[in-house]
Amino acid sequence: MLLLALDTATPAVTVALHDGDAVVASSSQVDARRHGELLLPAVDRVLAEAGLRIDAVTGVVVGVGPGPYTGLRVGLATADTFGFALGVPVHGVCTLDALAYAADVDGPFVVATDARRKEVYWARYADPRTPLTGPAVDRPADIADEVAGLPAVGAGALLYPDTFPDARAPEHVSAAALAALAAERLARGDELPPPRPLYLRRPDAQVPKNYKVVTPK
Repeated sequence: MLLLALDTATPAVTVALHDGDAVVASSSQVDARRHGELLLPAVDRVLAEAGLRIDAVTGVVVGVGPGPYTGLRVGLATADTFGFALGVPVHGVCTLDALAYAADVDGPFVVATDARRKEVYWARYADPRTPLTGPAVDRPADIADEVAGLPAVGAGALLYPDTFPDARAPEHVSAAALAALAAERLARGDELPPPRPLYLRRPDAQVPKNYKVVTPK
């Protein structure tokens, strides 16, 4: 097994290779405006670090969000392209699940990422491997009662300390955690879902109201 994992659902552009036992190479950069520019060089970098060629990859794992439309589709389109070109399966993993998997927390906790518009993408977990609710998108004040008293991880938790006073690392998702979680699930025979995006809301760009279509006569 050699999994190529990548995620662009958050400001992190993150890539990793996992051989079924451990992560063999990884790269992460935080830049919310350069997902498309940074992703493929990061893939080249991890392959070079591992001393492997892209045709050694046996599967692709991609974070499916939730996340902003523009950033999220960069990773999904790239994963689909690699899967098609290499003839290998492409597996989807919830980005919040990967953040939870990397959390060093005992007992129930919350994962929250920045959804912009003064909202967070969030979910509750019983432990790093077991989701309880979500994912969902809400204003932090609207979920204060549901998350009260729980530790929280992710950049969204750090942005809203009134709602998440016990915010902890990691701040951003890592493809290393994404790959390790996927490898663990595959090893026990779980069927991972296809790479379908979790947008949770409509994209920021909208067709203007009263838009008139002009066609030639």
